[in-house]
Amino acid sequence: MCDIYINSSEFGVEGGNIRLSSVRFSRRHFSQDSDRARQVTPLPPLSEPVPNLPPIVYSSAKSEDALTEVTVLGNGLRVASEKKFGQFCTAGVVIDSGPRYEVAYPSGICHFLEKLSFGATHKFPTRDVMLRELERHGGICDCQGSRDTTVYATSADSRGLEAITQVLAEVTLRPQLSTDEVEAARQAVAFELETLSMRPEQETILMDMIHAAAYKGNTLGLPKICPVENVHKIDRGTIINYLKNHYTPDRMVVAAVGVEHGPFVEYVQKYFVDMKPMWNSESNDLIKSNVDKSVAKYTGGIVQEECEIPLYPGSDLPELSHVVIGIESCSHSHPDFVATCVLNMMMGGGGSFSAGGPGKGMYTRLYTNVLNRYHWMFNATAYNHAYGDSGVFCVHAASPPARLHDTALLIARELSAMAGNVAVNELRRAKTQLQSMLLMNLEARPVVFEDVGRQVLATGKRKPPSYFINEIEKITADDIVRVATTMLSKRAAVAARGKLTHLPTFEEIQANMSLNKSETSPQGRRLNLFRA
Repeated sequence: MCDIYINSSEFGVEGGNIRLSSVRFSRRHFSQDSDRARQVTPLPPLSEPVPNLPPIVYSSAKSEDALTEVTVLGNGLRVASEKKFGQFCTAGVVIDSGPRYEVAYPSGICHFLEKLSFGATHKFPTRDVMLRELERHGGICDCQGSRDTTVYATSADSRGLEAITQVLAEVTLRPQLSTDEVEAARQAVAFELETLSMRPEQETILMDMIHAAAYKGNTLGLPKICPVENVHKIDRGTIINYLKNHYTPDRMVVAAVGVEHGPFVEYVQKYFVDMKPMWNSESNDLIKSNVDKSVAKYTGGIVQEECEIPLYPGSDLPELSHVVIGIESCSHSHPDFVATCVLNMMMGGGGSFSAGGPGKGMYTRLYTNVLNRYHWMFNATAYNHAYGDSGVFCVHAASPPARLHDTALLIARELSAMAGNVAVNELRRAKTQLQSMLLMNLEARPVVFEDVGRQVLATGKRKPPSYFINEIEKITADDIVRVATTMLSKRAAVAARGKLTHLPTFEEIQANMSLNKSETSPQGRRLNLFRA
């Protein structure tokens, strides 16, 4: 090791210029022998093993660690758990409850229940007292609902399992639902409805609209967002009546990940079974037995709303109009469910400003055939919503209002092309992407909890990830074409929102999705790439 330096005393200034005379360069040497003589630490070098250490025992995966145990209690309540390495656990309650069951009730009850979750209970007089109990164990909580399922979940230190099990039992079976809490929830729902109409993001509203078009007036077509006219109709008695009929043991699964099954079952028995729900003490005159058991009936059709979509603040994006085109797919228990998921990955899509490589989906059909070819397309994304008895496969697209006609027909034709040829490389890419997404999502403990709870609620057991990996691998191009052909034989469902002057008619959209296009069918004009 050496250092080169210049003797600055040899510099001079002459006529405003720097004069360099007799500049001497020299090397400064450092003794390596003296460094070796001084030891920084008495430990041996890293190239040699440390002496006197015990032999290393490496951990190994055990099949029982990934085993989901399920116990059915005397009242029909199912308890499911799975071990997972780590100090923290995730536990919660998955309930067969959602907007699809609100046929006999004013729509919006489940929206209210999300706002009322983890409030005051008979054990915890205020929300703050309950949250402090969770915080003693480093816990957090959340409640989310879909169209057919409601999930209450907590994550906390596994040593506080009994406490969080008690909290879960209290918030699901013994909430106070005081007048003040219901009014606070009413204000929260009203505020959320007001902000929804002020936000540029339209997915929440559009998903409600496409379901309303697909299942007109029944089950899955009922709104997830509380309608404005129902905000002041829902009261405490209505909510208790709903809870009494839908928060029953046979419709619930108490699940946990990262716990021992035996003690967990004991805690669930103590707080969910031995202690009774609050509605058992309510007046029977207020509670009527009313549970909807009807099967989802797909109708197809169109739902549209003429309005101005708010702009993104500080952005140069133009005003957009949105259209969603969907068709009936299959339930999550149907044999074709996995093939439909692979098809969804093949379609892919996203926003026009997404960045990334093949893993981000940039080689999917909606990118290569739509977003990369038409500069006026700002979004094209495929979704597959699967439920217990039906499903909706749809594509959401956004473009300037003047381009809405071309946008709708382009998406319709892209859906129709699903029944065409499937390239070997795109099928391989879609299958690999779906497999990797499945495994990466299941690395998160809360995702594993939800997967355990939903599967046990639907089937009474949980299929391991390896089962789905193998099922994905079995999918062939013929499976994709067969599934797409079956879906395209159904009537289309269309939802549109924004300035809709240029929206094509439902008949035009349906004709462009038809597998048997005739020369007389109204397939619209040829798309013009350069028209403004």
